[in-house]
Amino acid sequence: MHRLILFSICFLLLPGFCYAQHSQVIKGKIVDKESKTPLIGVALSLRDMGNSFGAVTDINGDFMISNVSVGKHTLTVNYLGYESIILNDILVTSAKEVVLPLEMEEAVVKIKEATITAKKEHINEMALISTKTFDVQETERYAGSRGDPARMASNFAGVQGGDDSRNDIIIRGNSPQGVLWRLEGVDIPNPNHFAIAGTTGGPVSILNNKTLANSDFYTGAFPAEYGDAVAGVFDINLRNGNKDRYEFTGQFGFLGTELLAEGPINQKRGSSYLFSYRYSTLQIFQSLNINPDFAVDKI
Repeated sequence: MHRLILFSICFLLLPGFCYAQHSQVIKGKIVDKESKTPLIGVALSLRDMGNSFGAVTDINGDFMISNVSVGKHTLTVNYLGYESIILNDILVTSAKEVVLPLEMEEAVVKIKEATITAKKEHINEMALISTKTFDVQETERYAGSRGDPARMASNFAGVQGGDDSRNDIIIRGNSPQGVLWRLEGVDIPNPNHFAIAGTTGGPVSILNNKTLANSDFYTGAFPAEYGDAVAGVFDINLRNGNKDRYEFTGQFGFLGTELLAEGPINQKRGSSYLFSYRYSTLQIFQSLNINPDFAVDKI
């Protein structure tokens, strides 16, 4: 009789127990596949229940998703730098918690190849180091250059000018007399007005920067073709005239009053001309009976 009463009570309470187990827990631990190190902050979500329904792993890599309805679910696991994991048809029952030990693998990202190219810093192919290519704009850009390549070079590292009255330069402590000047492949002794014999500098440069093309300046490690140089080398090149249109330029400055004309000779053949004329500005002053203290005859 007592057994019958106990069985009846359990039978009546059974629907209540079944109703209480309509949800379950999904839990587990997530580690790195190679090192087995716990992963912190891994985001887990049940896709079929909404992305907001999920959990995040703690410092030990453990996670727990509570109140998961009984049935089949899809679990998504995401972590920065790792391959995502999608687990389909996870069966959640009322009788037992779902335990998922997961391992995540680092993501391999394939990117486009990187091509590294070196900018050519010099014209001479035999020059490897201690070479600087300069253009016409640089002879006017640097302070105190006065359109003079030598005065411009005094702004480079390891190069020092003697004084402001002359354009002699000291390269890495060497004598200015060891500087070699070369114009279109021909060695020249000194491209300056009022120069002293045996030197490589002077007060006023003969070279007109308006007629110069890109040229090389060497401060050391000279190629074999510059055998006479012991301090530095100026390898100067002259440019061609404009082969497409006629251009005329005039300038009044310290180095002189000058006129420059250029233009095409035969456009089909690409030939051109370049004409430059310069006259001493100080001589013009003398012709006008203006005698400044730094006149040519007093230099």
